[in-house]
Amino acid sequence: MSTGEAARAIGVERSTLARWARDGRVTPARRTVGGQYRWNLDDLERQVDELWQQRGEA
Repeated sequence: MSTGEAARAIGVERSTLARWARDGRVTPARRTVGGQYRWNLDDLERQVDELWQQRGEA
């Protein structure tokens, strides 16, 4: 799914998810030839859960 779709699904802004990916906090399932991120929702949700746990917010 696209970054916008994935961001909506996890309840954050598209720009936030894109920034997390650029910063290496989350890893997209793949990147298109044009440089756009594509996400697997189950994997992204797992990564975000790990982020919150690391920050003590889980």
